[in-house]
Amino acid sequence: MFGNQTMLNVTNEQQYQGTVERVLFSVMTTVPCCIFLYINLTMLFTLRTKTEFQETCRYILLFHLLFGDTVQMGLSQVLYVLAACRIKLAYPLCGVLTMISRLTSEISPLTLVVMSLERYIAVCHPLRHAIVVTSRSTRAAVAGVWAFSSLNVIVQVGLLLDFPFAELESLQMKDFCSHFALFLGPMSDIYEKAFTCSLFVSASLAVTSSYIGVMVAARSASTNKTSFQKARNTLLLHLVQLALTLSSTLYTLMLKALSRMTTRLIVVRVQSVLYLFVIIFPRCLSALIYGMRDKNIRPVLMQNLCCCCLTLLAVPADKQSFS
Repeated sequence: MFGNQTMLNVTNEQQYQGTVERVLFSVMTTVPCCIFLYINLTMLFTLRTKTEFQETCRYILLFHLLFGDTVQMGLSQVLYVLAACRIKLAYPLCGVLTMISRLTSEISPLTLVVMSLERYIAVCHPLRHAIVVTSRSTRAAVAGVWAFSSLNVIVQVGLLLDFPFAELESLQMKDFCSHFALFLGPMSDIYEKAFTCSLFVSASLAVTSSYIGVMVAARSASTNKTSFQKARNTLLLHLVQLALTLSSTLYTLMLKALSRMTTRLIVVRVQSVLYLFVIIFPRCLSALIYGMRDKNIRPVLMQNLCCCCLTLLAVPADKQSFS
């Protein structure tokens, strides 16, 4: 009886510790996610307030980069909160949410590649920049990015449909909804690894080659050093952000490898930490990097942020004075 009581106390203590950890990690992820979702949404609104932002190529690319990051961050947080609350979804609903999240997660690295190529053309081929990089060609490049990402999602959906769902007792998932839980067959696993590695290598080579090309052009040119320096710094930021963004594509593979080496409790704890630094943090950088560095965006963004904050603060004050 004493041994059974001791085991019961240990089990209760572990359950209490697990509840406290879930609440703590949920607060640690939800608060910064809401803050940066607010900043990203304000940035998206800012990019739609002026015709200059809607017609300039780099602002068009920035809008789609921010849009993908915002949708990805919002969906990831929804899935995280559902898992923290121990809510299990049906396979079809989880598949829809996961595939939308997967689609937007691939938009960011591919858009960064297009932005890097645009800066390379602007510095290394300035006479052809106005001809090659137009609002029409930029929108065509954005459409190509979305089409390529959608094609990958269609392939993944096809691999999921190949799984014999009819043999399952029910479509209710036995685990929490995640991309990791939808690896229902060996072909899905192989395709995920191949596509992730290909995306990682090709995007890294494209941005690195653009950075090297700008550096070589900067050394050989004798004039306009300020323009070269700005382009070099911009491409360096693209490279750092691409590394952080592509690390999120390895998120599922890292968790899957870790699950084979340790217990589920440790995997859940590591997953929460990785989620904060690999998923949330890279998605928060776009608005801060480009919004604060750009002289045209910064004053409008700060004005919109202040106006929204004052509006939110004025609502409780109005309710209080009314009451």
